[in-house]
Amino acid sequence: MRLPPGRGGEPAALVRLQAPPCGQPPHPPPPTWQHGGVTAATHSTLFPQVPDSADAVLDGLDPEQRAVATALHGPVCVLAGAGTGKTRAITHRIAYGVRAGILQPSSVLAVTFTNRAAGEMRGRLRQLGASGVQARTFHSAALRQLQYFWPKAVGGGLPRIVDRKIQIVADAAAACRIRLDRGELRDVTAEIEWSKVTQTVPADYAAAAAKAAREAPRDPAEIAQIYATYEDLKRDRAVIDFEDVLLLTVGILQDRQDIAEAVRAQYQHFVVDEYQDVSPLQQRLLDLWLGERDSLCVVGDASQTIYSFTGATPDHLLDFRTRHPGATVVKLVRDYRSSPQVVHLANGLLAQARGRAAEHRLELISQREPGPEPVYTEYTDEPAEAEGAARRIRDLLASGVPAAEIAILFRTNSQSEIYEQALADAGVPYQLRGAERFFDRPEVRKAGVALRGAARFGGNDTLLDDVVDLPSQVRAVLSGEGWTSRPPAGSGAVRERWESLAALANLAQDFAAAKPDATLGDLVAELDERASAQHAPTVQGVTLASLHSSKGLEWDVVFLVGVAEGMMPITYAKTDEQIEEERRLLYVGVTRARQHLSVSWALSRSPGGRPNRRPSRFLDGLRPGSVTTTGRGARAGAAGGIERGFAGSATSPAPRRTSRIPARCRVCGRTLSDAGEMKLMRCEDCPSDMDEGLYERLREWRAVQAQRSGQPAFCVFTDKTLMAIAEAVPDDEGDLARIPGVGVRKLNRYGADVLSICAGQEVEVGAEGD
Repeated sequence: MRLPPGRGGEPAALVRLQAPPCGQPPHPPPPTWQHGGVTAATHSTLFPQVPDSADAVLDGLDPEQRAVATALHGPVCVLAGAGTGKTRAITHRIAYGVRAGILQPSSVLAVTFTNRAAGEMRGRLRQLGASGVQARTFHSAALRQLQYFWPKAVGGGLPRIVDRKIQIVADAAAACRIRLDRGELRDVTAEIEWSKVTQTVPADYAAAAAKAAREAPRDPAEIAQIYATYEDLKRDRAVIDFEDVLLLTVGILQDRQDIAEAVRAQYQHFVVDEYQDVSPLQQRLLDLWLGERDSLCVVGDASQTIYSFTGATPDHLLDFRTRHPGATVVKLVRDYRSSPQVVHLANGLLAQARGRAAEHRLELISQREPGPEPVYTEYTDEPAEAEGAARRIRDLLASGVPAAEIAILFRTNSQSEIYEQALADAGVPYQLRGAERFFDRPEVRKAGVALRGAARFGGNDTLLDDVVDLPSQVRAVLSGEGWTSRPPAGSGAVRERWESLAALANLAQDFAAAKPDATLGDLVAELDERASAQHAPTVQGVTLASLHSSKGLEWDVVFLVGVAEGMMPITYAKTDEQIEEERRLLYVGVTRARQHLSVSWALSRSPGGRPNRRPSRFLDGLRPGSVTTTGRGARAGAAGGIERGFAGSATSPAPRRTSRIPARCRVCGRTLSDAGEMKLMRCEDCPSDMDEGLYERLREWRAVQAQRSGQPAFCVFTDKTLMAIAEAVPDDEGDLARIPGVGVRKLNRYGADVLSICAGQEVEVGAEGD
């Protein structure tokens, strides 16, 4: 969807800009826009004044945001790069339409993907004077409709929604006599979820998974069988799952024209945020909501598609103009979040990208003052990397940077622990992103009850006798809940509770500064509004988060850690599409930083380990001293570069060995020389995709065999060979024989047992064979 640049070198393109509504005068950009009059795209004051008119809603928008806000008719597609103020643009669009009398608040449905994003949207609309607009997640909106129409469409009450489907999946596997370890159970559950959001029925799973190049955790026929049994069990138990909420809503709207018309009569204007993450099922629901109308505004960025493993696809965004030829398309490329140095790195990452999403990438243009260059740091090992980040963060805190404006982002949640420990050792407070929601925390709920009671009966509360201003009143009440003026030493639960109460105290301070005449009752009402919108105050702690969970957030200082081959891209990303999604994930991480960005990697996993890791290929040509490499992504998933002899069984004679080429690590590509590493076909310190459960079962089996034969365990199989088996999970004698350390004798002696264990079967250990 390449769009030509605007006239005069404007950094964003507008295609068929919508004319002002009939009877509405045109709104030229404010004359002060090019002289600093535009307000920040991604920030606003904490408690802004509600605009006094529809025109005032448009104040401070840049030309492209203003074009979005005034395009109120027909289909609209907003291509919005990271940090360009997309939420600002669409909330001002809704608010302008409401305040101008063009849109009725109750007729607008804005949908997004997380409760946090929906809450933020509701909060912004309230601040713009557009209360009454529904801003919900797809599931929340569908569930509301399902609960209302179920008695009419089906009869009776809506079945209970299960909180965790994994137990039913386990029961389904047991009913199919298929044994799943904990990891397989989680993966099979994810496959069922993917199937449902892509509208794939059990009978079609195998073909659909193959077409999508999914690596099924078990035989596709087994997963299809478990999936079908899972659906039967849900039906027998009269329960539904999370995905059923969308499926059932789609079913009712398809089958009952009267109900579909009722929904369409209620909602006549739709806004979809993060449109690049829409799944086929969500798109089907959106189509049913719309009917034959085209009053739709979508917002997205194909370069931020990072959830395709869940069924999300950018195709709906990229094909929008094909499906809606007359659509208004607006590009937002003015980046108000990040410095030119950060934006330069982000643009450089995408410049090397390939594939359809890359063809539609947006070239960001920073609107901020220059800042420091990104810092690239190489460490000897992961503990040193974590300690280095903690030291630098401690220095930043000492220089006055708030802890809440610093984040450490990593590829997998398993990387969190070492950074938690390093920050705790350095005395740095932190919070884990993805933990319990702020207003759901017990200490916050309890503090809310205390504040509500003080607001109602404050005249009889001795705690408030000697305090006058609002912040002092709040601190007095919170002191009864455990808050103190100084934080407790160390980390852990006590510190987390204090941080939560301190966040409430800081919120009261900001609220009083914005509204000097506010009372304790006013603050309680504000807290209630924020709780309903999940608009949490900032907790003063360094954020630890995975790259996936950092989407939609931003900080002044970002540490991107573990940016090494095997972790970024992750070792199991093998296809070109998977590699490109890993690149986009790093792009999301880079664009979280406003000013300071640190990128680091470790040469080995542990102290004293072999220093054989290397920085991520995505940094080639971007970090100092590196050069751009061409075509590496396509080869990333290739197997190790060694041609091995086949250790045949008695019935399969081994062919003559051919000449060997150097064995290379299948993760980082380094030439292997150590015998143990050659067995694993990877460096000792490179990430492993080993099935831990299988490895433990093999070790237990080996211990029994060693005891029976009266020989050391390594004489049965070495640890490295067992690890190689647990990583390869061979299906037959041929696959098993190709693993170094499994010779003809051991294949004949132990092969049947090992293959049975790999297949998840029980092995009867009787008299020693052979």
